[in-house]
Amino acid sequence: MTFLWSVFTKPWSTLPGDTLGRLVSGLGFTGVEVPVRDTAYVTPGEAGRLLPEFTARLRAEGVEVISVASDLREPVFAACREAGVPMIRVMAELGPDGYAASVRRARRRLEDAAPLAEGYGVQVGVQPHHGRYVSSALGVLDLLDGLPVQHFRVIWDAAHDALAGDDPRVTLPLVAERLGIVNLKNAIQVRTEPAGEAVGGHWKPWFVPGPEGLADWSAALGRLAELGFTGPVCLSGQYSDPGVPVEKRLVADLAAARGAAGAA
Repeated sequence: MTFLWSVFTKPWSTLPGDTLGRLVSGLGFTGVEVPVRDTAYVTPGEAGRLLPEFTARLRAEGVEVISVASDLREPVFAACREAGVPMIRVMAELGPDGYAASVRRARRRLEDAAPLAEGYGVQVGVQPHHGRYVSSALGVLDLLDGLPVQHFRVIWDAAHDALAGDDPRVTLPLVAERLGIVNLKNAIQVRTEPAGEAVGGHWKPWFVPGPEGLADWSAALGRLAELGFTGPVCLSGQYSDPGVPVEKRLVADLAAARGAAGAA
């Protein structure tokens, strides 16, 4: 199975397009997800001016932009259409008013974005995330229920699927109709303080190289092959231990992912 092997460029979010393109292509990637945020080279306020040139410089280095990580303001949709970027990735945040109210609020925002997605021809991809977000792929699928499939997609994430206690052999077929991008990263749970005699204790996710975590990349990639998925697979480049350069870890994880997909 051949995928568009991509990487989230958050670790290098302030680099201009040509420099970024040379860097990620040198690591072996031909696709990227780009942050369009206030802390990045391309900000939401400047996206209309900067994103088309930014993506053109990446393409000149053989790198395609699969999506931007941003928000659902109209200028971002307009910039994506102008730049030929097919998707905006977001997450569904939970507020202090609880899960049900937060999901209703997130749903209203998506419904408000539906005319923009249709009018500009740019999809919205929603990713689950542990913690104060809708945390499972099936929760995202429920959030999107009834919205046009051609405009609203699920971003399946290996680490967050595992942290939610799910199995890719179950979740991937269920989200297959809406599946837009597959994110590959991995995590374990670590204790944040000694538990002593107490039962349980405090735990937090710790992001690790692909072969070391709770998520079974081989199972996920094998299931994708069975489903005939040909969309982008994006390595997130998220590692909790800063002791090894992210570039070195990404090269190793890309090799592991390609091997698991039978593309080594």
